[in-house]
Amino acid sequence: MISIGVITRGKYGLRIIDNIQKNSDFSVSSIEIPELLPDFIEAPAEFISDLNLDKSVFSSDLVIAYTLHPDLAPEIVRLAGENGAGAVIIAGGEARAGGHSELLNLSEKYNMHIEVHEICCTIEMCGNKIVDKFASCFGKPELKITTEAGLITRVEVIRGAPCGSTWHMAKGLAWMDTRNAPSRGGLLVQQYPCRALRGNRGGIHKAAKLHKDAVEKALKESG
Repeated sequence: MISIGVITRGKYGLRIIDNIQKNSDFSVSSIEIPELLPDFIEAPAEFISDLNLDKSVFSSDLVIAYTLHPDLAPEIVRLAGENGAGAVIIAGGEARAGGHSELLNLSEKYNMHIEVHEICCTIEMCGNKIVDKFASCFGKPELKITTEAGLITRVEVIRGAPCGSTWHMAKGLAWMDTRNAPSRGGLLVQQYPCRALRGNRGGIHKAAKLHKDAVEKALKESG
């Protein structure tokens, strides 16, 4: 079992807490940063210090940060390193993660694995034992589907999106015609509703395609 520390901001990060508790034996703790933040934070360390956050969350094996702010993300990573975290996943993409070179320096300084993901349903095993343990349950969707007479009779989630959308989709695919299931799967994820960015080729559209592909692959493997 590993410990997961989640930094939430507004609605972002809340679902992952519930889903980890529901679909794994990992322990999970969380802290919240303000939803409304200045566009530019000149002194991130001072800003975070003034929030009086529970530092124990930063000592988790894996810290998942929904800071969604390029000035705060590196400071969250630094605190994770100082408190002994083994890995950090920053959600929201590179534009909200801070400078690449700064993150690389922090990774080397604290011997800590760092990943940045636009959406957390792209997480996969990477060779880091902590992330790999997390990715055995959560990340890029992987399914096992049972069919009968052209209908889906059972969908087992081997690995699902941390937010829980994969499990939502799996329930919605029961007794569906296999021919329509992949596109329906993508639509169900979008209707969850997925909280990834909308209106571009990434974000919610990438999440939908990942799930559509997972359904297609599972159906092919089912024969």
